[in-house]
Order: sequence, then C-alpha cells, then structure tokens
Amino acid sequence: MASQKENAPIGMFDSGVGGVSVLREAVKMLPGEQFIFYGDTLHAPYGTKTKEEVLSLSRCVAEKLMDMGAKAIVIACNTATSAAAKELRAMYDLPIIGMEPALKPASLLHRDGYVLSLATPGTIKGEKYQQLLEKYGEGVESLPCPGMMEFVEKGEVDSPALHAFLDELFAPYQDNQPEAIVLGCTHYVFLKKAIAAHFPGVPLIDGNEGTVRQLKHKLEERGILAVGNQGGVRFLSSGDAEAVKLMEKLLNSEE
Repeated sequence: MASQKENAPIGMFDSGVGGVSVLREAVKMLPGEQFIFYGDTLHAPYGTKTKEEVLSLSRCVAEKLMDMGAKAIVIACNTATSAAAKELRAMYDLPIIGMEPALKPASLLHRDGYVLSLATPGTIKGEKYQQLLEKYGEGVESLPCPGMMEFVEKGEVDSPALHAFLDELFAPYQDNQPEAIVLGCTHYVFLKKAIAAHFPGVPLIDGNEGTVRQLKHKLEERGILAVGNQGGVRFLSSGDAEAVKLMEKLLNSEE
C-alpha cells in the first residue's frame, strides 16, 4: 500500500518557463508522479540578478512548494541551482535536486577544437559552473547570453527577431564552428532548432536527463517513488495567466 509521502507531489521551479524542458523529461521518465511546476515569471530573469537576490527568491518559492506538500524539490534553473542549492539543502530535510551545466558530457566530444558553452551571466559567474570548468573545462569557451532566455519567455522560439539576435551573438564563431555546444540554461533547450540552424551538425547537449535521473535516484533512496499511480502536472506562476498557458504549450511542444 502506497504511503502518503509516495503520493505527494514533486515541486519544480524556475525563474520563468524554461524549466518546463526539465519537467518534460521528468514526465517521460517518471510518469506516475504528480508535479507542481512554479514559474517565477514576475521576477524573471534570475540570470542577471545578484546571488543574494536569487537565493532569497529561490527560498521563497521552495517554501511555497513545501507548504503545498512537496516531497522533493527540483531547481529547474542553472542560475538558481548555483546560487541556492547548497543553502536550501542545509535548511530543509527533503531531496533538493539542482541542475548541472553539461560540461562533463561535452568534454567527451572535445578533440582539437573547442566546446561552446552558452549560459546566463549568473550561471557562468557561479561557484558550481566555475568548479565544473576547472574539472572539465579544457577547450571550453563560455559565452554569456543575456537576453536570450527572454525570447522563450515571450513564446518566441523561431522568430525573425530571435534569429537576428543569434546572428549577432554567434557571428564570432561561424568561421570556426565548435565541436559541441552546451545549453547551460533550461530555457535554451526550447531554442535547439534555432541554434542548430547556426551550427548545422554540431551536437547540442543539455543537463536535463541527468537531473531527472538524479531525482529518480533520490526518490528511490528515500522510498518515496510513486508506484502505479496516474501522474499529472499542475502549473503555477507568480506572473499572469498567460505564463501558465505558455508553460502548457511548451510542455506539449516538440523540439
């Protein structure tokens, strides 16, 4: 017989709608789980805020999700993971899973060229990213991309304005294409098609699957994995109802 804890929801949050790319992976891998996804769209983006601001916002959202009975929390945002994961784990006794920019898998593709790592300024400056860079950063060129996640927040994943933005951002790399590209922000996963148009044939790597595998492992470790349930998703936003509609649309979109 399933315990009350097994049937409790998993809380997941991001600064906006980008973390829905992680949720999409989680729904596939853990179809029996109930998810509450909270998009802090009122305060997006996190990537240009200070660590202290992001920690304060992350703690506030985590407490909202715990008040709703969350048995685990996934920080579906690289910037918030870097700023808040360690602190939240010290504060609360439940599994807290964060994101990890996929520098390790990308390093396996590094030969004689370079790996281009795309992330927010906040992620790149963060301790977690810098530690990964020290370990797996040979041949990595880190490219801060302020302004890129906002296209996803507006529901623009293939617009002329987006392509004009990417043209300018990627211009220095067009004559010498990278061996692999790391998508170091959960929003960027929704821009795979647009990014691939600028770098045909270059592998695009993200950390979503690894994050969900870690979530599953932590739930199993504590004996709180849902078994034989019919899963579901509930969306919440600190912004308006349009943000929730966009989250629903992104969840059901194909890359």
